[in-house]
Amino acid sequence: LFLRSWRATIVVSAAIPVSVIGSFVAMAALGRSLNVISLAGIAFAVGMVVDAAIVVLENIYRLRQEGLSKSEAAYKGAQQVWPAVLVSALTTVMVFIPILTMELEAGQLFRDIAIAISVSVMLSLLVSVTLIPAMSNRLLGGKVGSSGKHLKIPLVDHFGRGFARMWQGFAAVVVRSKLLAAGVVVAIVAVAAIAARILLPQLDYLPTGNQNFVFGFVQPPSGYNLETTASIAKRIENGTRPHWASEVAEAEADGPVFERFFYVAREGNAFIGGRAEHDGRAAELIPIMQQPAFGEPGTFAFVFQPSLFGRSIGGGRSIELNISGPDLEELFGVGQRAFFKIMQEMPPGEGHRTRPRPGLTLGAPEVRVLPDRVRLADNGLTARDLGQSVDAFNDGLRVAEINVDGRRIDLTLTGPRDNVTATQGIGSLPVVTSDGRILPVESLADIEVTTGPTQIRRIERARTVTMAVTPANTMALETAIDLLQGQVIEPLLAEGVPEGVRFSISGSADKLTQTWNELVIDLLLATVIVYLVMAVLFESFLYPLIIMLSVPVAAAGGLGGLALLNLYVLQPLDMLTMLGFVILIGIVVNNAILLVHQTLYNIREEGMDPDTAITRATQNRVRPIFMSTLTSVFGMLPLVLFPGAGSELYRGLGSVVLGGLSLSAVLTMAIVPPMMSITLGLIERRKSEDSRRVTAPAE
Repeated sequence: LFLRSWRATIVVSAAIPVSVIGSFVAMAALGRSLNVISLAGIAFAVGMVVDAAIVVLENIYRLRQEGLSKSEAAYKGAQQVWPAVLVSALTTVMVFIPILTMELEAGQLFRDIAIAISVSVMLSLLVSVTLIPAMSNRLLGGKVGSSGKHLKIPLVDHFGRGFARMWQGFAAVVVRSKLLAAGVVVAIVAVAAIAARILLPQLDYLPTGNQNFVFGFVQPPSGYNLETTASIAKRIENGTRPHWASEVAEAEADGPVFERFFYVAREGNAFIGGRAEHDGRAAELIPIMQQPAFGEPGTFAFVFQPSLFGRSIGGGRSIELNISGPDLEELFGVGQRAFFKIMQEMPPGEGHRTRPRPGLTLGAPEVRVLPDRVRLADNGLTARDLGQSVDAFNDGLRVAEINVDGRRIDLTLTGPRDNVTATQGIGSLPVVTSDGRILPVESLADIEVTTGPTQIRRIERARTVTMAVTPANTMALETAIDLLQGQVIEPLLAEGVPEGVRFSISGSADKLTQTWNELVIDLLLATVIVYLVMAVLFESFLYPLIIMLSVPVAAAGGLGGLALLNLYVLQPLDMLTMLGFVILIGIVVNNAILLVHQTLYNIREEGMDPDTAITRATQNRVRPIFMSTLTSVFGMLPLVLFPGAGSELYRGLGSVVLGGLSLSAVLTMAIVPPMMSITLGLIERRKSEDSRRVTAPAE
């Protein structure tokens, strides 16, 4: 479309298979697997690997249009832009250095994308300075771009010429007025910063994915035995039977159908789970499984679609609200208050799920033997003696470890198994006193039949009740954390809680905080690395600052792309999407590098004055900048637009890169020329004066 030459298109296209196939080889050598994430990285790279080839080829093509021979154009074309292409590739790759050393859970995902893109871009650099000039020398023969052979496209031609003239005229205007140039730069950067602040969404940890599996916990009333719990699970199973693929055709079912369904009953609770006949409909099975469970008296069901990245069931986006304190009964009371507040603020009907761990009732049957120390002392016994006697008739008392035929086994003292046949019979267990008399337990202690917890959860040695909250996919993790803090914890503290009770938030909330803090550091390191690499090329610490102004503009564009995606598909700013901003730091500076490098080449090699050099550089670099930007954008566009298995993992990242690239390509042309017009004359004049001082004594 830009060059109207099928030969030039073939030359550029050669960069794609070489770079992509080379990426496969490099990933295999590094022991990395091909998965959804790494393939997404290679797919992103397809649009990026032609950037260097386009810059080299377009320069060769331009020199051919100016009348140079094909061999001279191939040599000079590559020679002129080689430093800019090198630094562009290095900035793209080196931003991943902090990512490759990231040891958190999210870093393992980032690593695959980082390796795929880095290898592809470095291979494309080699292709651009070796294969592209050689093929250009062979294929770009004849009169390149002559009027007789130029394919005319009326609307596109008029728009292209007008677009190029607009930027050339803009550069000519801003180089004449330093005040206007400064105003343009300040206005663009300020608007970009304000837009970024407005568009910044709430943070999330990792995308949940779309795993074709639904899992649930069924919590019947405390104290139910195994047989009763199993019968509840069986009735839930029967309630889902009208949606089984083996029982009914999908066309006849009211909703999705189960490919498989299972349940596991245990004393005190049960697990249920199922897979959908079609992968994309697993989430629709949740209400089908919950409905028969909630139909059981006093029974709660917590059903959800597990996250791809959760180490535990539902762990991908689970927030743990921990209530810790010394007294269990007080904890359960506060836990019940917290549970009902959470249910009010995050109702299950909207897709939120809250599971108390352990349950919020002391409903498990419990027998307590409370020693009477006076009666024990009268009979020459201690509380320890009483406890060991009861233990021997209950579970057995381990008294020693012996060696039998070379094996170490426990020697256990046990009473007759049929000695006690009812719970209340524990009071009749015999206890032998120090003088040989046998007394029942009830004559030495008070027997209390009551209820207690099924388990005691501890965090940092403190008894704890935990609310495992999984927000709906429509709510970002950061929003859910703020809601728990502001609408649950703070009101409970204001109402008053028993002394010693404290609240804490952990789970994915901790991981989000850790990953965010490390990503912020990595973004800063990536920025410093890119700056230093450019400082080496331009032999100046000021020119890289001019180029780095394109980064905040790109960040605003990335947030804009994410906001645009959210108009059609919900996409929070998760940690995988944040990687898009790291990638942007490395690639949005490429356009500015081309402009600055060409301007300096015009001054130092062609002898132009600064204003003319800026205008001519803008004129020469409009075409390659928008060629490379559009190929990158259209190369990544399918990853964002076309849904499919795994697209929920990388579409956010793609929208950030697309938005940042698109906006920065335009605004870089609006920022760099005015910034160069302000600083270029001063810097180059100082350099020329320094060089004259150095050469004067020698003369």
